[in-house]
Amino acid sequence: MTTATARGSEARASAPATAPRAARRTARLKESLVGWAFVSPNLILLSVFLFIPILWAVQLSFQETKGFGSPEWVGLDNYVTMVGDPTFWRSLINTLVFTIVTVPIEMGLGLGLAVLLNSLLPARGVWRTAIVLPMVISGVASGMIAVILFYQSNGLFNKILTAAGLSPVGWQSEGIPALISVMVVSIWLRTGFNMVIYLAGLQGVSPELYEAARIDGADRWQQFRSITVPLVGPSTFFLLIMNVIASFQVFDVIFVMTGGGPGDATSVLVTYAYRNGFQIREQGYGAAIGVVILLITLAFTFIQWKTSRTRDQVG
Repeated sequence: MTTATARGSEARASAPATAPRAARRTARLKESLVGWAFVSPNLILLSVFLFIPILWAVQLSFQETKGFGSPEWVGLDNYVTMVGDPTFWRSLINTLVFTIVTVPIEMGLGLGLAVLLNSLLPARGVWRTAIVLPMVISGVASGMIAVILFYQSNGLFNKILTAAGLSPVGWQSEGIPALISVMVVSIWLRTGFNMVIYLAGLQGVSPELYEAARIDGADRWQQFRSITVPLVGPSTFFLLIMNVIASFQVFDVIFVMTGGGPGDATSVLVTYAYRNGFQIREQGYGAAIGVVILLITLAFTFIQWKTSRTRDQVG
């Protein structure tokens, strides 16, 4: 009897403890279902328009097809061809040069304008609108405007150079000037986005920090270097990744302004992938170039994420 009574007491003691655990599991399950219900529309859209096309492109990169008939499985042949393709390497170098030149300039201009427009500047709203305005213009429209400005025979810039007694520049017939022209337009288009992100980061910097620095005798450059730059670190981390990805994916401005020419002077990876996939109809090879672009951007993002020390600071 004593043993049976003890077992009964243990069962009654464990019953109240089991009930709360079951209730907690039920509550966690309901929270998970609610969370998945909110996330599922985005996951469905991402799957349909991002993940499935990426997988399809990866599969296509191992095939040879012109878009008609049954594709032929060729394995790594497209990637082997890519290694020996001088136009691919020229496009990769152009992409790297484009990225190395434009990203620091647009981030520097964006930070400088953000600091300027975060101060007591007259008509700040008008200036902000003027700088952000290129963001709402499509890349194709911006490229058409740039074509008029950089037109070699009677474009605005060459007219200014001629009026100043200088020789006109072959913006459309010479390689380096053509690459410079698309860089200038891209910087103009992206500076406003960089300014907006940096301006949002500056809003979180306490004015008391600058006041304390002024009391300690710090001038404006010292305040900028020791307070502004470190505290907008998260914004810099975000913009660096976004700008590099945008530079590796640049297409519309170059396609409208130069079409990748003259020769291959302004050919970048995306324009070369487009040429192979939609003009030459070597769709497998074009998909392989797209996979390389994806891998490069993922590798850069991973390295930047691992090496950045300021991403978790409050900016």
